[in-house]
Amino acid sequence: MAELLYRLGKFSARRAWAVLLSWLVILGISVSAFFIVGGTLSDGVSIPGTETAKVTDQLAETFPSVSGGSGTMVFHSSDGSALTAEQRSQIGELLTDLRDLDGVSTTTDPFETQAMIAEQVAAVADGRTQITEGRAQAEAGQEALDAGRAQVDAGQAQLDAARGQAPAAALPALEAQQATLDAARSELDTQQKTLSEGLAEIAKNTTTLDLSEQLLAMSAEIRTVSRDEATAVANIVFTEAQLDIPPAEKDAVVAAAAAGAPAGVDVEFSAELTQGVPSIFGVGEAVGLLIAAITLLVMLGTVIAASLPLVSAIVGVGVGVTAALSLSGVVDMLSITPVLGVMLGLAVGIDYSLFILNRHRKQLRQGLELHESIGLANGTSGNAVVFAGSTVLIALLALNVTGIGFLGLMGTVGAICVAVAILLAVTLTPALLALVGNRVLKKRERALIGTPLPATAEVKPMRTGRAVVTLIAGLAALVIVALPALDMRLGLPDGSSEAVDSTQYKSYQLTASEFGAGVNGPLLVVATLPEAATEDEVLAEQVRIGQALKDQEDVTAVAPIGASEDRTVLAFQVVPVEGPSSASTEQLVRDLRGLSPLSGDVELGVAGSASGNIDVSEQLGAALPLYLAVVVGLSLLIMILVFRSILVPLTATIGFMLSLAATFGGITAIFQWGWLGSVFGVHDPGPILSFLPTILIGILFGLAMDYQLFLVSGMREAFAHGAPARLAVQRGLHAGRTVVIAAAIIMISVFGGFIFAESAMIRSIGFGLAFGVLLDAFIVRMLLIPAVMHLLGDSAWWIPKWLDRILPNVDVEGAALERKHPAHATTDA
Repeated sequence: MAELLYRLGKFSARRAWAVLLSWLVILGISVSAFFIVGGTLSDGVSIPGTETAKVTDQLAETFPSVSGGSGTMVFHSSDGSALTAEQRSQIGELLTDLRDLDGVSTTTDPFETQAMIAEQVAAVADGRTQITEGRAQAEAGQEALDAGRAQVDAGQAQLDAARGQAPAAALPALEAQQATLDAARSELDTQQKTLSEGLAEIAKNTTTLDLSEQLLAMSAEIRTVSRDEATAVANIVFTEAQLDIPPAEKDAVVAAAAAGAPAGVDVEFSAELTQGVPSIFGVGEAVGLLIAAITLLVMLGTVIAASLPLVSAIVGVGVGVTAALSLSGVVDMLSITPVLGVMLGLAVGIDYSLFILNRHRKQLRQGLELHESIGLANGTSGNAVVFAGSTVLIALLALNVTGIGFLGLMGTVGAICVAVAILLAVTLTPALLALVGNRVLKKRERALIGTPLPATAEVKPMRTGRAVVTLIAGLAALVIVALPALDMRLGLPDGSSEAVDSTQYKSYQLTASEFGAGVNGPLLVVATLPEAATEDEVLAEQVRIGQALKDQEDVTAVAPIGASEDRTVLAFQVVPVEGPSSASTEQLVRDLRGLSPLSGDVELGVAGSASGNIDVSEQLGAALPLYLAVVVGLSLLIMILVFRSILVPLTATIGFMLSLAATFGGITAIFQWGWLGSVFGVHDPGPILSFLPTILIGILFGLAMDYQLFLVSGMREAFAHGAPARLAVQRGLHAGRTVVIAAAIIMISVFGGFIFAESAMIRSIGFGLAFGVLLDAFIVRMLLIPAVMHLLGDSAWWIPKWLDRILPNVDVEGAALERKHPAHATTDA
């Protein structure tokens, strides 16, 4: 590999303009492909096959009217006074007009809905009055019938007595009286039947009224207009599912609603309507890139030298991200996926180019001919770049083994950007180095080319006592920082995590303050009956099941949505006490699922943002062990090949686990507990992004092994050349620490720039990567690993003889290449 990269480096140097033009053509093709075949990005996280997804699919089949994606608009008077009749009318007209927009299925007028609720309450009250009056009339009628029947019975008795004493001539008159009595009795029977039927109807209506009253009581806390009548929340339903709504349709709704809002009325929009593709590059990212540029300038001393890694990284990001975005036309891609590609592309692109550039500058300073120096730097440091990059690629591509589509795609896009960065480092960087020539050195260095370098102080092994103190202090610091991770909760961000001045945040807070936090994330519960219910039984089942749901802790209200056409499925809206990302709402989802099956073999299913959070987190947790096994296993094999040691890879992995735990602790303390929230823009602490731990494990493991490789390979080289083990540790650390420190600062700067992005998801990812690199590079790799290596001594390089015999010789540092092409050569080989 080293020889191949050596030749590739010299070829790129000799054909510099051709290589540069080739990459520009590739960049043009990639950008063109993005504009031609690129699709839209999704802003929602979902995993097919989860319990939430199954319930959502069931709703789409049985209740198509509510299966489309939705969002809310919150109308609020600017001065806080009650909305006027004219403003209400204009809002209603606006909502009616929105139904004509492309992709909109329907809208709900909050004032009509609130009036309908009031009418239902009034209707129940009127019905109760009518029933009371009807029952009183029936009772009075029954008394009259009973009195009439008593009179008939008395007349019959008199007639019977007279019949026994009357002469024959009187019999016709008696028969006539009998006929009259029979007719009266028949009439009384008819009236009794009518009265009994009326009483039965009253009883039936009373039952229906009682059930309706119970349903209204269960949903009494659900409102669409606030009690002070200053705020109203309207719902808009789209024809497409939430993840399939084109951004243009949502943008059209937002634009039309904002333009059509009545005078004196402000309108805010929920995250479902306004959460689009986050900006890939903003002010914070520019500041991070500026810090990286300053670091390069301080380390390298010239603007030309400092600009080369930046140019290589920017070209790499352009190629990698646009190529990845071209896939969005055929696959569903999460909106933060390209941002992750930008993060990785910039960070590793700068670092990988810097490693080769740094080696080339040293060789030029020693007097090596330009093209030979480029080739040798590419074959040595470039070889290390390829091996280091391979660990990152393994970690990213292994995200596909989780079986979670959006996560695997994020890993694939990141891997594409890293692979492009590696290719650029070993081709474009040599070409750029050839074009700038000796100007990559400072003027003073160019004047001293070929002169012996000043002698450096002899490196001595660290003291054993210092190694012990460093190890104990470093471990204690990492453990303390990791402690908050024991309380880490996973979830997905809601409107409360958006920027304070954003419409999503204002909508969330207005809804929470005027209608209750739970309205921001209601749950949908589907009850599947063992057999179809009759029309008369549906209402009773809604009350029975709804009451069981309402009896659960932390439930504000339960409202029936309806029944399927075949009356085998009933749907309910359950409003929690707290928001969708709260611990109580998550527990409520588990409690509701735990109710199934209800008595009567009624199966319950739960959907909604809170249940989706739980399902995503659980599936990610289930996939994590396999992912760790693949990543750590393959990377351990690579490190065993590179270092020809058992303990070095093990200590490297243990060190990574410690830095990872500390990273999780820092994330929990800031984003969940709210520590230093004002510094990092965390105004409403909440759960940690559900897929953040998996993403961090993949990326940070690869980057940690990069620094391990660049530092420890120098220690191995010194040990292999006969230096005592403990002295070799210091020589390797001394030789590699400058470039590793610079590389780590650059990565921290690039990742840190994303901490202040507009998206809550991007902020947490940016902080996690920046903090993780800080801990792993400066505490684990620069302090703990050297201390452990010192304490292990010669045993650090132990490997079973049988394994040593069968392992191929992986020359990461290109030592064989250096022997074949000695650094004192001054002619082009």
